[in-house]
Amino acid sequence: MNKSILFVAAMALALSACGDNKQAADAKAAADKAAAAAKEAADKAATAAKDAGTAAMQSGAAAGDAAKAAGQAAMDSAKSSVDAAKDSAMKSTAPAPAPAPAPADTTKK
Repeated sequence: MNKSILFVAAMALALSACGDNKQAADAKAAADKAAAAAKEAADKAATAAKDAGTAAMQSGAAAGDAAKAAGQAAMDSAKSSVDAAKDSAMKSTAPAPAPAPAPADTTKK
């Protein structure tokens, strides 16, 4: 971009060296117009780059938040599984009910 501005300025200077003031004025106007267009294009590119950087940062933050949420969900799920396993283990280690007494032998021998 800087080279094109310098080139346009050099061309304007070279044309201004010509004897015709009208041509020099036209060349200078064209050079100024080209320089303004180059500056506008550079500004637009800088704005686009800034916007892309901002979007990338926001995307990265959103991805971090999603990973955090997924990690929390996994921890909650694991805790629930552990709690369920503890409850199941506690129920299975409860003492078994006492067996019913054998019926008495009522027949005489």
